[in-house]
Amino acid sequence: MKQSKKIVEERQRSILNAVRTQGEVRVEDIADAHGISPMTVRRDLQYLESRQLLQRTHGGAVSLDQVHSKSQPSGVTLDCRNRISRFAATFVEDNDRIFINGSRTALNMLKYVQKTNVQVLTNNGWAIGDDFPKGITIHFTGGEMRGHLMVGNDVMRTLLEKHADKTFIGCAAVYDDGEFRYDIPTEIGINEAMVSRTKDSFFVLADHTKFRRSEDRENLYGSSIFERPCTLITDERTDRTILDRLRGFGMDVIVVPGA
Repeated sequence: MKQSKKIVEERQRSILNAVRTQGEVRVEDIADAHGISPMTVRRDLQYLESRQLLQRTHGGAVSLDQVHSKSQPSGVTLDCRNRISRFAATFVEDNDRIFINGSRTALNMLKYVQKTNVQVLTNNGWAIGDDFPKGITIHFTGGEMRGHLMVGNDVMRTLLEKHADKTFIGCAAVYDDGEFRYDIPTEIGINEAMVSRTKDSFFVLADHTKFRRSEDRENLYGSSIFERPCTLITDERTDRTILDRLRGFGMDVIVVPGA
């Protein structure tokens, strides 16, 4: 029998409270606590994640506070990301039209660009109020703000009306079988739209902390394999065996040396 909206909302509030209190929960534990099926739990978690109230994992969910604390990069990682950004900037030419997604590393590359009349279209809210070299003009896709990202139909419509010479994007993880993970599902469609509207090359910027072996895949929920080859820019701390496998899948891998 279909449950009333009130019962579902109360259960979802209880699940969210458990996630925030415990930091991490398992599907099986939630199902036992509420006397519901694991499939119902997964639907509740999917709904709560769509509202950006938690993050699903393989087998459960974690609080956003825990995600944020784990995502704080070390000084070494920040240095690697800055070197990746600086190197990526060397691919930008005068009069380029560029797409950039929600990646901070991709956005940061613009600070190193010393070219003229570079037009950038992005859904990255971190660019709002930031300072960039005078040769760069920032344009926004518009859309609904979710955290620092602009998402929704307006973003897609804007992208599908535009073309770029080059696209620079980041990711949540890179697997050794060529799959990229994105923790926000709507990013997949946005990234694919950017890539499909790119005339020249597209680049994925990922430091060594992002690389995974396929057998250690945590989450199949938000993942993508791009149909066209990309240039992957990473740092010298990345596992060489993973990079060799990715080259075997046709990726052009560039390892930025240390300072």
